[in-house]
Amino acid sequence: MDIQARVSMNVDDLRAWSSAKDEPRWLIERRVHALELAGTLKLPKVEKINLEKWDIYESGDYKDENAWSSLEEAPGVVQGLVASPVKGGLIVQFNSDVVYTKLSEGLAAQGVILTDLHTAAKEHEELVQRYLFQAVKPEEHRLSAAHSALWSGGVFLYVPDGVEVEAPIQAIFLNDTSGVCFAPHVLIVAGSNSKITYVDNCVSSRDDVKVLHNGVTEVFAGAGSKVQVASVHQLAATTTDFTQRRAVVLADGGVEWIIGEMNNGYTASDTKTLLQGNGAVSDNKVIAIGTGNQKSSYTTQAQHFGKSSVSQMITRAVMLEEATAIINGITKIEKGATHCDGQQTERVLMLSPKARGDANPILLIDEDDVTAGHAASVGQVNAEQIYYLMSRGISRSEAEHLVIFGFLAPIISEIPLEGVRSRLKDLVESKLGRS
Repeated sequence: MDIQARVSMNVDDLRAWSSAKDEPRWLIERRVHALELAGTLKLPKVEKINLEKWDIYESGDYKDENAWSSLEEAPGVVQGLVASPVKGGLIVQFNSDVVYTKLSEGLAAQGVILTDLHTAAKEHEELVQRYLFQAVKPEEHRLSAAHSALWSGGVFLYVPDGVEVEAPIQAIFLNDTSGVCFAPHVLIVAGSNSKITYVDNCVSSRDDVKVLHNGVTEVFAGAGSKVQVASVHQLAATTTDFTQRRAVVLADGGVEWIIGEMNNGYTASDTKTLLQGNGAVSDNKVIAIGTGNQKSSYTTQAQHFGKSSVSQMITRAVMLEEATAIINGITKIEKGATHCDGQQTERVLMLSPKARGDANPILLIDEDDVTAGHAASVGQVNAEQIYYLMSRGISRSEAEHLVIFGFLAPIISEIPLEGVRSRLKDLVESKLGRS
């Protein structure tokens, strides 16, 4: 199938749109090349899921939005997500456009940059050209090529060498209209010995919004840097979410991913860290809840190149009703990456006889002098636990609620960001029908 027949822009329209955005010539040519690639590439391979049956072809139409002069213009769902007052920085994308950006004067004075990706490509051209699509490349598959051609809005966050940012930088991606292009690209560049925490929420404001969210996050962590990325997705049941997250970590740098998969619709996400430098560290925590007839695939990956690099991946998923999930954990240790340590755990809890979960731990080891391990479990809720709680006067629904929170608590309690912890707890309550 030719994806150019499905996307909203042909080559001429894409050139005209990109030129109207005043994007540099190199970016326009990259977009055109990616669109041409999209017509030749296959869909990504997702374990035990046929993406051909998903709504992943229609990329939607670009929709202009007016910029907000203040957050008072924002819908209630945005205001409810914003940490007030904004101490670090905030950027909001509404459908296809970034409509609000704020960065503290103190951080700006230290050289921190926070802006939409269109603006960054013009005002910080050398940086953007150096890093954009170097972690997630357009030639990987059809959806990465389509994203590379049609992304809009997006985030560019840059932290100079040696700068430590204590207050989180927050982004909100809000969709409220069916059929629009909703493909934000996040590009984070952290200099050597820097420190940054980035938090985003991807959310639908209506339950009937039908779009494809084709999103990408690229993180480049310099030597000795510490980067935390927390991302919570809560999209409508009629929205399809295909998300790729990728980090490249240099010597003694560290990236921590905190992912909350709380969508109501079909979801496929892939979060991968490339440990390029010696002593690089990756920590990945994922929690997910599936309801209804949701179909989901959650993949976490760590690829070790540097010596003495360390990775940990923990995923816990709860499936209710007729929801199904495929949980993949992949640890790859390359030849020469001696003294590495790669650990992973995937656990799936099913609360209905019709719910399904699959946990697939994979170790690919090309070096002898390493430590690697995995643990995986899939099972129904423990009937004895439910019976015990009910024997103490607790209702079945409350007993199941307590078991679920007990199952997820080891992950939620380790999240160092209080705001993300509270948000995930609220979303778990909502997914369980208790809000």
